Amino acid sequence: MILKDLGLVDYQVTCDAMRTFTAQRDQFTQDELWLVEHAPVFTQGLNGKDEHVLDSGDIPVIRTDRGGQVTYHGPGQLIAYTLFDLKRLNIGVREMVSRIENSVITMLNDIGIKANARADAPGVYVDERKIAALGLRVKRGACYHGLSINISMDLAPFSFINPCGYKGMEVIDLKSLGYDMTMSQAKQQFISAFNAQMFKAEK
Repeated sequence: MILKDLGLVDYQVTCDAMRTFTAQRDQFTQDELWLVEHAPVFTQGLNGKDEHVLDSGDIPVIRTDRGGQVTYHGPGQLIAYTLFDLKRLNIGVREMVSRIENSVITMLNDIGIKANARADAPGVYVDERKIAALGLRVKRGACYHGLSINISMDLAPFSFINPCGYKGMEVIDLKSLGYDMTMSQAKQQFISAFNAQMFKAEK
């Protein structure tokens, strides 16, 4: 796996780069994990319904080709894009989703936060409050897009939407849970947990 820490990057440019990478890869292309942050933006999934955007204000709304409904990205949120060949790994998209969710759950457990996944709504939750959102797209047996983990950010824009299509869903970050973690620390924690999940799955 090639790790790329890209910092603060434009959402649309990053999506275009993921699509290009996926279209051009072959059976020998190494999988990549991109770690990024985005400027404030609402992103609407492939089958997203406009009714879930209550008031976007000055924040742009961008339609994209991942699964799921609308979510928010902004500074202080760690985004991990997983560009993996599922066919080569011999797993399906549901298994990849579980691996990603379990990576976040492990990351949070390591700092003393009990978190869980939900069968009815992809992502990771702490006491029914969403701390990580997830959406993938699969083409030619390979996936892209990924997940976002709320570290220390302005959560107000989530109140302008129905997060992931769920009215009234509460969204939290690590800071609001009383954990002061830098973005650099969050990246290292996630990388460690993600590698462990992928490694265990391959044993």
